[in-house]
Amino acid sequence: MTDKSARVAVLGAGCWGLSTAYHLQKDGYTNITVFDRASELPSNQSAANDLNKIVRAQYSDDFYTDLGLEAIAAWKTEDWAPYFHQTGHLVMLSGYASEKAQGIFGGAANYISNHRTMKGNATLGLDTPEKMREFCWQLTGPLTNFKSYYNRAEGYAHSARAVGGIAEKLKERGVKFVLGPEAGLVEKLFFEGEGEARRCTGFTTHDGTTHNADLVVCALGAYGAQLVPQVGLFSVARCWSVAHIKLTQDECDVLRGIPVVNSMDLGFFFEPDPATRLLKLTPLGAGYSNYGSTQTSLPPLASGDTAQNTALAGYVPQADEVQMRRLLQETLPYLADRPFVEKKMCWFSDTADSEYCIDFVPNTSKSLVVLSGDSGHGFKMMPIFGSWVKTLLEDGQQKLPRWTWRNVDPAQGGADWGGDVSWRFGEAAETSAIVEERQKAEAK
Repeated sequence: MTDKSARVAVLGAGCWGLSTAYHLQKDGYTNITVFDRASELPSNQSAANDLNKIVRAQYSDDFYTDLGLEAIAAWKTEDWAPYFHQTGHLVMLSGYASEKAQGIFGGAANYISNHRTMKGNATLGLDTPEKMREFCWQLTGPLTNFKSYYNRAEGYAHSARAVGGIAEKLKERGVKFVLGPEAGLVEKLFFEGEGEARRCTGFTTHDGTTHNADLVVCALGAYGAQLVPQVGLFSVARCWSVAHIKLTQDECDVLRGIPVVNSMDLGFFFEPDPATRLLKLTPLGAGYSNYGSTQTSLPPLASGDTAQNTALAGYVPQADEVQMRRLLQETLPYLADRPFVEKKMCWFSDTADSEYCIDFVPNTSKSLVVLSGDSGHGFKMMPIFGSWVKTLLEDGQQKLPRWTWRNVDPAQGGADWGGDVSWRFGEAAETSAIVEERQKAEAK
């Protein structure tokens, strides 16, 4: 697309939608409108509406590692720097780790030790508690049979603040926002023409308003298949647990500046947020999908299952809680029995190979773009992600095979790869199992 005055509608004000608006506006596009069902930003439905998320560069693939390094450099520029904290990243493996986890940790340590750039930032072979405490003296737990390495180039970003802050910058620069469950909730795309001439020319919102657009960018994450059903054939809506511990001011001060502590088989936590004194924890596993009786997994809010949506609110599965408490017992034992607060399930869009989809939807004459498949590693790319959408529009096609649209036979759809993803551990499950578990617990 070369017409910078074209009407561009970005559906979804999460990290990818806002990054797209950011880079298009920066490139001179003058008529951009962002739609979101939330009444205010950051949206409660966005996976990026979170206290913090890891910003790392290391992958097992040079392609993503190089992009991760580029993203970290971008996090240090003026618009993004307020949200980035280069605390370092202590990557660990516990003594409870499975054979698969041990193999992945060994491969990761080997990769970073040989990477042309990353090896200069890494300290390897931290195989005793004393060595680990050289990089995080606050870890007072036994660290039983743990091993780790430290990467000083990585850290985290305050994700909710990044979403809110960038949205405000975009408003100041002329990007329009339409928000709310009536005006901002896009319910149906409409098309004109047939065959090669078929185009997406706009959409209707829940309040009945028709919006015309020259380009529609669907950046709805786990909710994408609700609007573009074909997305659900290759990208599964999946969720992971998130929990927090409320600290005293002294406890918060003691943990200030710690690196991201990430046990690859148990979970991870960050330095506490000074404004709220919350310490965020996330367990690691294969996650939970929500198929029900359909071929498409969607968050309960999108599938219309209000009972399940209510049941999942403020709850994390017992197995995940056990995992997080085990992590604390080994690292910060004085917090291991503290109550968890602000518990939730965080929804994202997941592909079998963890590759993104950044492409035009087939048979729409390059009028409809889908951004999907963050697969739990999309937020860190927020400062640069929109530049890839800009490149797509300039080139008129996705030239990277790994990011192209996936054509899947609907008869073969509905597959849930779950624990088959190479870098995850455990078995995937359905959110209905969480609901049943909570009902049984509350009935006692």
